[in-house]
Amino acid sequence: MSTSLVVGLSDAEVAERVAAGQTNDVPTRAARSVSEIVRGNVLTRINAILGVLFVIVLATGSLINGAFGLLIIANSAIGIIQELRAKNTLDKLAIVGQAKPLVRRLTSSGPETRRVLPSEVVLDDIIELGPGDQIVVDGEVIEEANLEVDESLLTGEADPIAKDAGEAVMSGSFVVAGSGAYRATKVGREAYAARLAEEASKFTLVKSELRSGINKILQFITYLLVPAGLLIIYTQLFTTDAGWRQSVLRMVGALVPMVPEGLVLMTSIAFAVGVIRLGRRQCLVNELPAIEGLARVDVVCADKTGTLTENGMRLCDLRVADDDHGPDVVAVLAQLAADDPRPNASMAAIAEAYPTPPGWACTATAPFKSATKWSGASYEMHGNWVIGAPDVLLDPASPMAATAEQIGADGLRVLLLGSSDLRVDHPDAPGTVTGEALVVLEQRIRPDARDTLDYFAAQNVSIKVISGDNAVSVGAVANSLGLRGDTMDARKLPEQPDALADTLEQTTTFGRVRPDQKRAMVHALQSRGHTVAMTGDGVNDVLALKDADIGVAMGSGSSASRAVAQIVLLDNKFATLPYVVGEGRRVIGNIERVSNLFLTKTVYSVLLAVLVGLAGLASKLFGTDPLLFPFQPIHVTIAAWFTIGIPAFILSLAPNNERAKPGFVRRVMTAALPSGVVVGTATFTSYLLAYQGRGASETEQTQASTAALITLLVSALWVLACVARPYEWWRVTLVVVSAAAYLVIFSIPQARELFLLDASNVQFTSMALGVGLAGALAIEVIWWAQGAMLGERRQLWRGR
Repeated sequence: MSTSLVVGLSDAEVAERVAAGQTNDVPTRAARSVSEIVRGNVLTRINAILGVLFVIVLATGSLINGAFGLLIIANSAIGIIQELRAKNTLDKLAIVGQAKPLVRRLTSSGPETRRVLPSEVVLDDIIELGPGDQIVVDGEVIEEANLEVDESLLTGEADPIAKDAGEAVMSGSFVVAGSGAYRATKVGREAYAARLAEEASKFTLVKSELRSGINKILQFITYLLVPAGLLIIYTQLFTTDAGWRQSVLRMVGALVPMVPEGLVLMTSIAFAVGVIRLGRRQCLVNELPAIEGLARVDVVCADKTGTLTENGMRLCDLRVADDDHGPDVVAVLAQLAADDPRPNASMAAIAEAYPTPPGWACTATAPFKSATKWSGASYEMHGNWVIGAPDVLLDPASPMAATAEQIGADGLRVLLLGSSDLRVDHPDAPGTVTGEALVVLEQRIRPDARDTLDYFAAQNVSIKVISGDNAVSVGAVANSLGLRGDTMDARKLPEQPDALADTLEQTTTFGRVRPDQKRAMVHALQSRGHTVAMTGDGVNDVLALKDADIGVAMGSGSSASRAVAQIVLLDNKFATLPYVVGEGRRVIGNIERVSNLFLTKTVYSVLLAVLVGLAGLASKLFGTDPLLFPFQPIHVTIAAWFTIGIPAFILSLAPNNERAKPGFVRRVMTAALPSGVVVGTATFTSYLLAYQGRGASETEQTQASTAALITLLVSALWVLACVARPYEWWRVTLVVVSAAAYLVIFSIPQARELFLLDASNVQFTSMALGVGLAGALAIEVIWWAQGAMLGERRQLWRGR
């Protein structure tokens, strides 16, 4: 243990290093810059396709048919605005949640220590360390007092490593025991270890079924688009003999709706809005798909201290073994608390209760470790003292251990103060321990903990309480919160993975759990197909937080736990978790609805293109009348307004608490494919019945196109009506308003003229409505049949 105190840099020396660029300029979180956000939302594949088609339409001189070009502006603007809002929210929260190292600086008024942001650390800074602190830059240890560092985030090795003065420490590791200080030797992008740590702290991205599912769907769409697009381009340009302007417009009218221009946009918006909503609840989401991941969680492993109970403690009782002949335990406790440079919650409560130490000379110290469950100090003339878990330091059969167990059964935390025959830094410490007193600490249960646990129980999410405290005490807290199930001492847990998994399935509460056991328990649950969330706030939770499907850290917890978690609850409220789950369900459920709308449009657009294209090839082979594509670009543009675009935007942001289910791609394709085939077939049938052949006048061609559009709108609106279920008043209103909007368009002469519509042929219009209604009936039958096939109970109205 070193005794000299190294003074930090002066303000002038810090300024010199800043001017020389010797700062820690590594980004603290993986976030896109403003310019990258703008480029990422403007320079997209979909915008490029629409942009080329827009230029082609402008070349024909038909400005109204270029209205779909507004989608480029709308897609880009909405995407940029929402992502910038999300970035602003995350950046503000990230500053609050960031690890702030304690740096020594020499000011005009003398030496001082101050908390600074990691980016404000400069070369040669002296940085102090304590339990739970993350090492933010590479450095060399200059002072240490039983300093032990965990480098598992860099090396994968979970065993703590003792660090002596002169040894190197690497950014991304964290302190598990002891204290000390180190000098920054490599900062910013100079430090190779810092780059490793940046990758380690991000880990692999949260598994996102939604993201991978949409990528699969887009890949599938690409396979459809290429052949269908080539076919329609060929037939419209080389078989119709309708003039290049009309052929080009019909070709673009076929290609534009094939592009699912809003699917990726709506997904991004849903995630971004989720981040903003959670940000208002002081919830920092380090990885966007974590919102989705928590919605899929079916097991939550909750640490007791800081999660179910509040962090602060209060000393409520002191049971001395021998009042008449024993040592002055109050003096011992006061001195132990005073000699702890970075006291945990238990020692802070003791220091608050006994603030006046006797001033003994300390000859050796042993910091608290989660693995050993005790700490202590040796004093020159006053013996060796340890404080820790009674069931670890005492014979379980001793009367004092039995008393501690009895007290712990009421949910109180009990620590043993004992004298030892060995110095606390001896390799065989703690040696033989004589119990001198029981320190009883009171933890307050969070007032919102019960409601939160009740919510998870109602959602069929299992809770596993995993704590390093005495099993009886943990069980008492769990029982007081209404958690039912067996309680087990983790020292009796089997090590074999299958046996461990079996035990976890049957048991609810675990005490005396070591950090390595927490991680093993997460792995065992995952091996049984569970999606596991781990909540915690201490350095002993880091390994489990890192390996859980979703790691949730408390904002007041150690910097190491915050660094590895995907979600940080900056307000330290366990009760925020249900809102995160609800937000994830909203995102998943609503994107599934929106995907059904966009993919139905893509399917019927591709089918129409193929059918018209095949008719065009038939005209070449058999000399029949060529077939113009039924729609010009303006037709497909207005068709998308109220059957997809506006409803999809509203549905993507609406409340949705339906439980997340696996099989996103299967369910979406099962719904979109048959619906798209019905809409496409009905529209093509209506067009064929109204089409007047090669010799049709422009008016007759417009009437045939209008008839096809009416059929398309009726059947597509019924797809919307099915997607909006189960109904609530606002969902019914959405469908009715969408239908009414088209009635208004068809009722206003100026709108009909502007949008190239002609519904004056009563025969065609009646036929189109009839075919559309037949399509709607088919879609309704398919909707009920799909529910039976997928094993889902279909509901027309919510709550019925």
